[in-house]
Amino acid sequence: MDRTRRPSGWDELPDEILLQIIAYLEPYHITRLQLVSRKLQKLCLDDELWKWNCFEESPWYAHLKNRRSAAPAFFGLASDGHEAQDAPQDASDGTSSPESSNRPIPPTVAPTEDDKHRRWQKMQDMANWDPSFPDERVSWYDEYIQRYGPACISWLQTPRIRDREMEAIIESRGVALYNPYDGYDGDETMFAVSPLDDGSVCLWDVKGTRGKQGSIVGRSKPDILFIDGPSGQNQRRSKRIDTGVTECVSVNHQNNRAFFAVQSHLIEVDLSRLEVVSRESFEWSITTMSTVNDSLPLTVGTSLGIHLHDFRTRAHTSNDRSERVEWDETDVYKSIFDPKPLPPYASLSQPTPISILHLPKPGLHSQTSDDIYVSGRFTNILHYDRRKFPAIVGSIYSGGLIKSLAAVPYPYSTVDYEVRRQGDFPIEKMSRIKQTGSGVTMIAGGSYKLKGSLEVYGLSSAVHSNDRATLQNAAMKNRQTAASSTILSLTTHGTKIAFSDGTGLIKWFERDGFTECRRHKIGSCDTRENNIFASSGRGEIARKIVSTKSSVDQDRPNNDNILFWTGERLGMLSFTTAPLYQADDFEPQDEETAAEEEKRQEYTDQMREALERQTDEIRLMSRFGHGP
Repeated sequence: MDRTRRPSGWDELPDEILLQIIAYLEPYHITRLQLVSRKLQKLCLDDELWKWNCFEESPWYAHLKNRRSAAPAFFGLASDGHEAQDAPQDASDGTSSPESSNRPIPPTVAPTEDDKHRRWQKMQDMANWDPSFPDERVSWYDEYIQRYGPACISWLQTPRIRDREMEAIIESRGVALYNPYDGYDGDETMFAVSPLDDGSVCLWDVKGTRGKQGSIVGRSKPDILFIDGPSGQNQRRSKRIDTGVTECVSVNHQNNRAFFAVQSHLIEVDLSRLEVVSRESFEWSITTMSTVNDSLPLTVGTSLGIHLHDFRTRAHTSNDRSERVEWDETDVYKSIFDPKPLPPYASLSQPTPISILHLPKPGLHSQTSDDIYVSGRFTNILHYDRRKFPAIVGSIYSGGLIKSLAAVPYPYSTVDYEVRRQGDFPIEKMSRIKQTGSGVTMIAGGSYKLKGSLEVYGLSSAVHSNDRATLQNAAMKNRQTAASSTILSLTTHGTKIAFSDGTGLIKWFERDGFTECRRHKIGSCDTRENNIFASSGRGEIARKIVSTKSSVDQDRPNNDNILFWTGERLGMLSFTTAPLYQADDFEPQDEETAAEEEKRQEYTDQMREALERQTDEIRLMSRFGHGP
């Protein structure tokens, strides 16, 4: 090869022109093109390119085009300037006056002007759709994969107990993510933490940095989560961890500690040693807990009250019984005149809180405000201020039974989102709204009259208030199209809202709460089955879902999956063409069985690739008018 030869004209083209050329390719071909060179890889991962692809294929944009095309047929001619924009694009010009917009365009209009208007209208539509905010870091390449790419279910290794020749499966009773040293351990390690049915604590490797991905990397001794409570409470009740408590695990990443709710006991475990370091007993059963913030007390919800547990002031307790509370059942007066009364707590008029949310500060994911929101088996979302606790400072009427709460540190306005759904905001106004708006969005999921209810509330601080009280200024309740069954758990996933429902689905919605992005059925997506297509599963449901987003800043901030708990075992929903790991990967196999499985997997992959190529060929020929 002649090294003195001038570089090709392709290498001399400016990046802007190359991006214009790449924009004409299908997303599938763009992902292949990025493997050619480092320069093309950088261009093929351009955020604006993938944001445009996300917008063009979004159901939001498809619904907008359908409304515009159906408006003249069902609603007659436009009567104001806003509906003029809803008219067909080939029948009106956005620069004309409302009076002339009802008349057909004269044939003397140049086609180039019409193309410019379509391009301008599409850019305005994308500005109205764009769910991100100016200071929000989004990897639109990963966002596109999460919205439209393939998805598979992988099941984490199942804990087992072996006694002689007998073997039994131990069920998981909750889940939380654990990032050692808050993600700054050098390897970005991430574990899944779960209490098991035998009273032990189990750790799984989520990313494969300490072992095989999805495998068990640590497990404590049995029964460390079982203790005797006041009046021999555990003698009258089963020692099993309460299966009805979803939020029973909360992790302190910086101190490598975890809190487990076992009936009426709050047990602190050192995750580096898998040993109990402290215990706290409450008068009533614990039904939920908040997430742990290192600088703030843990909020604990019991069946009849809300408590603040300041774990920072507690000394480490040993494993002996010297520091346990001993009760004498025959001494009645001792139980009445207790020298150590209960600390202040907020009593509940209606029992059983289910979810507790520490509201983040506006625009900041990592900082938490003093606002605490509590939902449960009551129709209001209760609002507490940590500075005024235990007094209640307000409530939000929902009307439904809210089972899960989440928050986005960006504002929400019902009026703005309704106008945006019509694509009516100009680009300059959309940019001004996002830059000047302030507040926090609270997302609630539950049930209303046996159907799923997805609710979005816009919260903001009172400007003229001395204590900066948080007020509700917007509310949206989607009880028609969100879910046919109750919403069990929800979280934020990239620029989307993700939740699981009682039918075994995980759904993703836009931040407006109305537009569904995609859905996936929980089940075993095992490519090692005889069928080369993914199986439909066995009817599992996800009682809790969490995003595996890392707390450490990275180039691709939303390159994360969904970890879920079914009530018995843990699974991972990944955006890949095949499961990340199989159940057989965690079990030892002989060489003959392993070779047979490898041949079967190779044949399955070849057949799947052949079908994909055939589909691409049919799609290409259909563009030239051939085929279906």
